Amino acid sequence: MKFTDAPKHAETRNVYVIQDIPGSKIGAPKINIIGATQFGTLKVLLPENSQIILSPTYVITTLRNKLKHYTKKDYLLLTGDPAIIGVACSIVSDITNGEFNLLKWDKQERRYYPVEINLYNKT
Repeated sequence: MKFTDAPKHAETRNVYVIQDIPGSKIGAPKINIIGATQFGTLKVLLPENSQIILSPTYVITTLRNKLKHYTKKDYLLLTGDPAIIGVACSIVSDITNGEFNLLKWDKQERRYYPVEINLYNKT
């Protein structure tokens, strides 16, 4: 795991928001994730009310479909149900052979830090 600076060409990257922020549906999100746009274009994968326990096949199929173009330059924004986050990370890891990026919120600094994950340390 390694911290890096914000990418120089964020416009060519995507930030996959795993689950929409609670309150977004009614226009009053509980947290502001706009700061993540410095790392790329936000793409929400699942609605805020998605439940893996009720429909794991739907959630997995939807995540696979929406993450099929994920590249090593993109980011995951880990929002929502921890079980869904785990599935999303697993899918991305399969696509990228264990190398992917995520954004970590720092409460004290009030900003996102990019974290590079290399599960197999092959590079």
